Amino acid sequence: MLKLTIGNKNYSSWSMRPWVLLTQAGVPFEEVMVRFDDFHNESTYEQSPFKQSLRAITPVGKVPVLVDGELAIWDTLAIAEYVAEQFPEKQLWPADKAARARARSICAEMHSGFTGLRGNCPMNIEANLADAGALIWRDKSAVRADVQRLVEMWSALLQQYGGPLLFGHFTVADAYFAPICTRIKTYALPVPAHIAAYVDRVCALPGVQAWMTQAKAERDFLDFEEPYRIAPDAP
Repeated sequence: MLKLTIGNKNYSSWSMRPWVLLTQAGVPFEEVMVRFDDFHNESTYEQSPFKQSLRAITPVGKVPVLVDGELAIWDTLAIAEYVAEQFPEKQLWPADKAARARARSICAEMHSGFTGLRGNCPMNIEANLADAGALIWRDKSAVRADVQRLVEMWSALLQQYGGPLLFGHFTVADAYFAPICTRIKTYALPVPAHIAAYVDRVCALPGVQAWMTQAKAERDFLDFEEPYRIAPDAP
């Protein structure tokens, strides 16, 4: 059976992508969660249990990692490609060549871009950060630019392929943007009604719902992942 090593569900947007992809596609796998620790601290970096655990299976020491027998695959895009090749019947990329190329293009754009949004609005599914989001929206032009790009991209794809998801049915692209959908909700970022409806549809997918439910149940407050709170919200 496939084995997927991930970080905290509340914080690890990179882990969320392949977990949602496998879960929503109905591909069985074993989950291994390695709790984030203070690996951001240079003085304790090499002693980080998180880093030590990950380096036992991947040289980069990061999540996610997919293990299939003796093979370890790291990086979300490599994992997505591997899963799509191993399970072609799941149609995780669009069947049409042009649509497939476009889906790969937007996943690569997500993979390397949207740094304003990702940097200023770290994923935090359990929190309600609408007040922080309003200030971020006011003060961070890079966030506004990233959201505008998302609106343009998603609008064009939903119109061209007819919805309800970016390429009609669920694909790698929807899994890739699922963590962005949670950010839009967490920070209450303003988007047009049809984009908010797409965000709601993604968040309602059983695979995404399962991740979000488990993220909210973690109650694992890590201050270095929480720039906008000094303590968790009361239950």
